[in-house]
Amino acid sequence: MTKTISNFTIYKRLLKYVIPYIKFFIISVFGYIIVAIAQPLFAELVKLIIDTIERGNKADNMYLPAYIIGLVMFRSLGTFLGNYFLAKVSVNVVHKLRQEIFNHYTKLSTEYFDAQNSGHLISLITFNVAQVTNATTNSVKTFVREGFTALGLISYLLWLNWELTLVFFVITPFIAILVTTVSKKIRSLSKNVQDSMGDMTHITSELVVGNRVVKCFGGSDYEKKRFRQSSAFNKQQTQKVAFVTAIQNPIMQLLIACSLSGLLFLALNMMSDSSTGDFVAYLLAAFMLPRPIQSLAQANNEIQKGIAAATDIFISLDIDPELDQGTVNKGKGKGVLQFENISFSYANADKLAVKNINLTIQSGQTVAIVGASGSGKTTLTNLIPRFYDYSEGRILLDGVEITQYTLNSLREQIALVTQNITLFNDTVYNNIAYGILSDTNEADVLKAADDAYATEFIQSLAHGMQTEIGEHGIQLSGGQRQRLAIARALLKNAPLLILDEATSALDTQSERYIQQALEHVMAHRTTIVIAHRLSTIEKADVILVMEAGEIIERGTHAELLAKNSVYAKLHAMQFNEGQAA
Repeated sequence: MTKTISNFTIYKRLLKYVIPYIKFFIISVFGYIIVAIAQPLFAELVKLIIDTIERGNKADNMYLPAYIIGLVMFRSLGTFLGNYFLAKVSVNVVHKLRQEIFNHYTKLSTEYFDAQNSGHLISLITFNVAQVTNATTNSVKTFVREGFTALGLISYLLWLNWELTLVFFVITPFIAILVTTVSKKIRSLSKNVQDSMGDMTHITSELVVGNRVVKCFGGSDYEKKRFRQSSAFNKQQTQKVAFVTAIQNPIMQLLIACSLSGLLFLALNMMSDSSTGDFVAYLLAAFMLPRPIQSLAQANNEIQKGIAAATDIFISLDIDPELDQGTVNKGKGKGVLQFENISFSYANADKLAVKNINLTIQSGQTVAIVGASGSGKTTLTNLIPRFYDYSEGRILLDGVEITQYTLNSLREQIALVTQNITLFNDTVYNNIAYGILSDTNEADVLKAADDAYATEFIQSLAHGMQTEIGEHGIQLSGGQRQRLAIARALLKNAPLLILDEATSALDTQSERYIQQALEHVMAHRTTIVIAHRLSTIEKADVILVMEAGEIIERGTHAELLAKNSVYAKLHAMQFNEGQAA
């Protein structure tokens, strides 16, 4: 469940990311103070030039060129210190923020990802962080620099004529009201822009990944319509942001112009006794003041966009990670698995996905699970590595309830091959020796590939084991992808192996070879096989038949055939289909 975060809370949280780089920030502020001091000094320079001309003192002419060069060097130094060191702060903050989001994603539960739009999750790291980047670089730079500049000019005006300067402050409340109103509107609209960016990212991702299905089923027009609607909403909201921002500047300019007009009128009357230099310097400083004020308003708009972006980021970072309160952390066990009265239902579901499961699997046993789609086969196996947490009963691995293990220790005991293969845009070798397997001896990697009957097709690739296979292994066939996944599971050599339709994408010849390899490997570890082809599980120690989340039959292949019930009917159906084929 999401929650709103106040602006003050966001400021405080962003400040925590700045604190490690506070030295750089202080140096940048010091640089902008130099810039702020330099601005009124330019007005003072004009005053000195006019006064020198009026006095006709040629001796002063000697110092004015040096004054100009010194002032420019002074301001340039401040500009460099401000821009460079604030950029260092901003780059580091954004890098740290982006890493924190990604690292947090790795700790979130499977249930969370099931409920989220992948485009929005990706957009947080790309678009939202970019918005925060802009708010913490260009906008903060403008805010700090122009803020100090405005403060410096106002101080100079007060020093020259404080009574006259107070007139300018009459418009301050009106400017404050305008900026506050616009800020709220821009923050709201920016939130809509960010949401629409997430939608567009999601739609684009689906098109890229599923382009074959889109083409085959004539979905191009449908996808174009989805993207057009999403992009149109984004355009509409972005235009509203542009309108609010654009109308703010003319209104502010009008307010400032009215104030300056009044100031000029009063200056002509109230500064009649002042020198020409004082008069011109005062008006010059006064007319220099609107630019930093307008820049501050513009920077504030960008900062509001950044706040809206940071809000979504912090809401995501506040999502609780997977519950990992276990303390048991041990090496590979024996793979003895016990289910005691296990029940589970998905979030917002009105019925149990699995219910009242009681089962004991001994070390080295092979247990096969069969049943119609939606019977709870995959859900049951997903409870073992704690992708989901059961609501009733308990599961024990080697006599210890799985919630007592640390997540890393529990998952080190399990190797998994699913029907929906996950491969990465990397080499064949790195896809087999993935994650904690990356330090595995190369000979073991090659043996795993050989045991999975993958060596032959790997050698035919352009660069063998070092061939890049593309996103999701798109450059490989379905059977080849599945063999790489099996090789990865074999390389892990975990005491518990879960095969969820692991041979479904293989041709008959490949399946025959892999069945031999799997039979060899399964003899040394506990194996749970979810199978559609009953011919592949005839040698299983126990076969479970599931229906509506319950185990309705159990026994060996021969025992279940003898019962002449559900399993026997499934077997007969597949046998007849095979004969017909």
